[in-house]
Amino acid sequence: MARLIYAAIASLDGYVEDEQGGFEWAAPDEEVHAFVNELERPIGTYLYGRRMYETMVYWETDDDDDPVARDYGQLWRAAEKVVYSRTLETVSSTKTRIEREFDAAAIEQMKDDAPTDISVGGAELAGQAIAQGLVDECHLVLVPVLVGGGKRALPAGVHAELELLDERRFRSGVVHLRYRL
Repeated sequence: MARLIYAAIASLDGYVEDEQGGFEWAAPDEEVHAFVNELERPIGTYLYGRRMYETMVYWETDDDDDPVARDYGQLWRAAEKVVYSRTLETVSSTKTRIEREFDAAAIEQMKDDAPTDISVGGAELAGQAIAQGLVDECHLVLVPVLVGGGKRALPAGVHAELELLDERRFRSGVVHLRYRL
């Protein structure tokens, strides 16, 4: 059975976007980006909300000269993508389909059937998956910055006991925390 993994780069005060919707402060340096690539390597399917998909589709055509960025783009293009949206009419990446509703039973079946792990991306969609008990692991990459508000990385109103599985500190002060839910 595949694991459903939520991974997010967040500010130390717990936001994936600031109050203006910005997240440039979250851009990983080469060391962190290479680590994230290794986290993403076992992922065979990405589950996205519309806004996260529209951000991530950049990787469909990225031809960056940087080997770490190029590696990430190759990983992203190789994976299946499912976009949950009631408004998106078409997708602009290969291996991508649209689902109109987030269905917990369908996600459980996907986990049972998948030969590789599945990632849920986007704080809102991940929040739904966490609230419904679907997420098996949570990876938080915490950036040493306070943004004071914006879009929360983790859902409000959800109580869940977490077990710390691993942590890592980077030269830049970024910290990775891996939890089992």
